[in-house]
Amino acid sequence: MAIRPILEYPDARLRTVAAPVEKVDDEIRRLVEDMAETMYAAPGVGLAAPQIGVPLRIFVIDVADENEPAQFAAYINPEIIEAVGTQSWKEGCLSFPGVHENVKRAEQIRIRALGVDGVPFEVEATGLLAVAIQHENDHLNGVLMIDKVGPLQRRRMGKKLSERQRPNGAT
Repeated sequence: MAIRPILEYPDARLRTVAAPVEKVDDEIRRLVEDMAETMYAAPGVGLAAPQIGVPLRIFVIDVADENEPAQFAAYINPEIIEAVGTQSWKEGCLSFPGVHENVKRAEQIRIRALGVDGVPFEVEATGLLAVAIQHENDHLNGVLMIDKVGPLQRRRMGKKLSERQRPNGAT
């Protein structure tokens, strides 16, 4: 397993639409292990393969609190098959370090995907899990958190990112 570098906005590779995984094999399972290690080290609750420069339809999620047992899951070739209601959640993103903004998402979803064993599964999700799944699924389509917010929030995000990129916060 290896911790991989996470691409940060505005890296153009984050806009790539990911390709389907043709076969769940040992190479894909190693990639999932690397993604898990990278996500936990960051630390984050989710990570999509395009965020580490791999344009494949895979993401990993673990929304368990620090004092709870892991709830790790890998989603390969995911497809959201139902989305109901609306909720607003203050989201962060490993590709937008230090930035948190309210984003509207479906309140409840149902998703179909393959697991690391290549077997299809379905999950119904609400709350943080639903938000995380939708957020990571967006990454697979080249859609970023900044695309989901209004103009004022976009400017605020841009300002936070440019301040972060200045050495020692210099102006």
